This record gives sequence, C-alpha cells and structure tokens, in this order.
Amino acid sequence: MKRIGLVVFPGFQILDMAAASVFEMANLEVADPAYEIDVVSEGGGAVKSSLGAAVQTIALDPGAYDTLLVTGATVVPTSSPKLLRLLARAIEPTRRMTSICTGAFVLANAGLLHARRVTTHWCFARELQRQFPSLRVEEDRIFVRDGTVWTSAGMTACIDLAIALVEEDLGVDVSRAVAKKLVVHHRRAGGQSQFSMLSELESQSDRIQAALTYAKDHLHRDLSVETLAHAAHMSPRHFSREFRQSTGQSPARAVERLRAETARILVEADTLSIERIASKTGFSDPERMRRAFLRIFGQPPQALKRAARARHTAASAAA
Repeated sequence: MKRIGLVVFPGFQILDMAAASVFEMANLEVADPAYEIDVVSEGGGAVKSSLGAAVQTIALDPGAYDTLLVTGATVVPTSSPKLLRLLARAIEPTRRMTSICTGAFVLANAGLLHARRVTTHWCFARELQRQFPSLRVEEDRIFVRDGTVWTSAGMTACIDLAIALVEEDLGVDVSRAVAKKLVVHHRRAGGQSQFSMLSELESQSDRIQAALTYAKDHLHRDLSVETLAHAAHMSPRHFSREFRQSTGQSPARAVERLRAETARILVEADTLSIERIASKTGFSDPERMRRAFLRIFGQPPQALKRAARARHTAASAAA
C-alpha cells in the first residue's frame, strides 16, 4: 500500500484537499486498497485553512511517504524554516514530491525545484519566475512533471494532478473510473492551457508588447526571433531574454500558442477547411497544426470541430 501525505500549513487553500478524494475513489476501484492517506503538517495538530476551517493533522515524517502533495494558498505562502527542512529531508526517500497551486513556492524555498520545469496558478507564475530565476516556469500548463517532481496549477487542477498520479500507479482504466465517480473529465492533459493566451498574454514592456501585437496581426508570416526582435527594435539575443522574463515563456512557445488559439477559434466556427486554417494561421501544413493542437488542447482539430458542431446542433434543437 502506498502512503500519501497531503501537506498543509496555516492559511492553506482548503479546495486542495480535493486531491485526497481521488486516492479515496481509487481505493474503491481495486481489490485491495492501494493508498493510505494522511493529512500532515510540520508539527501535527489542528491547522486552520484560509477559510478559517481547521483540519486535524499528524506530524510530517520525512521518510514515511511514497508521495507528498504540498498544498497551496490564495497568496504566496510564507513557509516556516522547520517545514522547509522537513521537505528537504523528504526528497530522497519520497518517490514523488508534488505541489498544488502556490505550493510550488514552498518546494522552491525548500531548494527542491532548482532548474526544473514547473507550473503554478497562472496568477502567480511570473512571481515564481522572478523569485526563482533558475526555474523554467510554464505558466500555461495544468500540471508539469519533471522527473520525480510534479507541480500543478491552482484550484481544481489538483484533481487533474492526482488522477495523473493514480494513472501512473494503477493504469488508465482505474483512473478513468475514478474520474467517472468524481464526475470530472478523464483527465485534462497536463499540457492543456490554464487560460486563453489571446486574452492573457501581455507585457508591461512596450517593446515586447509591440512584438506581441505584430505576432497577433501577422500569424501567417514568418515569426522567427529575428522578425519579432526587429518589430521590437531590439537585438535577437536581448529580445529573447527580455521576452522570457516578461512573459514567462520563449518567443517560439508563445507564437505557437497564439497560432493554435486563433486556429481553434476558426476550427470551431466551422467555416473554413482545416487546410485553409493551417495556412491562414501560419502552420506550414495541417499535420503540424494537428500536433500543436494535441500538445496544447489535448485533442486534434477534427475532434474540436465535431464537438463544436454537436454544441451547435444541441443549441438549435433547444431553440
């Protein structure tokens, strides 16, 4: 039986405890319970959430758990030195170390995320990157796995993360059954976006914003770093560095996202062929666009088109 520790601290976000329900449902799907779940804190006892409701915990034993899930908060959490020391000691004996939402700040302060790919709630992603420059913060991900360390976005993303952990342990059939019991999708892919880049990607730098505006208006053209740097009146090297600092991602990733989200709008409008949409949005061919859709949305263009048609049909029937 795998022992799961849900790590809480004063002011934690109580919604993150929903992750425990995933393991509870998984136990109901197998002949012998696969998980034992503990709610733990640095010293044990009652720990009050940001809501004000308290939960009872046991003291964290750094060597006792297969998987630790560090909860987040509605603000950037201030971690006690003792909790950070316990987590640092736990990294070796623990098979998987994970964080939910701003729990990534806790792991980073414990020294466990250096140079890793990570994510967190999109509201705090740029602050995480600012405080810990060695991290590769992917602010548009539901969850990210880098070796034995997993990090997730905020709020209900904790369920996606936990279902992915169950899938790794017990297989896709069990994880699908768990999702069905919880009445959630099985499951949002880790690479699926937390939010729409078309509306959220912006920069306080006028030059970087000029490059973003140029990209949005010229998706069908070459949008190399050199082209975007020229639009920003910067050298390519300086532009790449400032772009990542300003937006939290590389120019190439941002361009792909902008193209994919524009293409998705056109796909769901269902007025142009897939080939025409690929050309119009700067993908060299439909296959390249399909691969981008799978990475970003977890589904190919044709699946999104069918879903949009089904919604339209249902809406027409209800009218």
